[in-house]
Amino acid sequence: MPVVDLSAINDFLPCETPDAWIASALANQDLMLIDHAHCEKKAASTALSLMYRYVDRPALLHKMSRLAREELRHFEQVLAIMKKRGIVYGHLSPSRYASGLRKGVREADPARLVDVLIVGAFIEARSCERFAKLAPHLDEELQDFYASLLKSEARHFQDYLHLAEQAAGTDISDRIAAFAQAERELIEAPDGEFRFHSGPPGPSA
Repeated sequence: MPVVDLSAINDFLPCETPDAWIASALANQDLMLIDHAHCEKKAASTALSLMYRYVDRPALLHKMSRLAREELRHFEQVLAIMKKRGIVYGHLSPSRYASGLRKGVREADPARLVDVLIVGAFIEARSCERFAKLAPHLDEELQDFYASLLKSEARHFQDYLHLAEQAAGTDISDRIAAFAQAERELIEAPDGEFRFHSGPPGPSA
């Protein structure tokens, strides 16, 4: 695996991915890849939505344009791996993770933008952490692919976080703490269906 410093990500996240989720992912690799593809597509869509909504923010436009291109490239790469393995890409119900985080987003700008960007930072950070945890347990092709994603996902996390700080123009540690609490609950609470960002398997509350 390439050497990528994940210390900032591990410090940012409120908890580690539970071992029970790792075991579930390894037992549901086809489903994991299908949902991974959906996640990459949603990430690109989120970046484009921000570009349409905040046309007066040059730094955001630059970062989100680059991010959207990278996420779509990752989407294409996941689809190519799925095709080789005979896995059919289809609709999946979304996990509770992103919608659960977005429940805390404030309604009026610029507070809304700050919160949306913090949510983006958590999603990218958690994705990166899970790629790193999964890679050593996967076959060579998937191991190499997931390891190759670490650098870009770590950069996406930093981009979202820096843009949130710029949009706020002040300290955002209180907002990060609020979303961290929600993120921990979503990651540690039992989840009734497996998804890339789900909690450990079990009956959902």
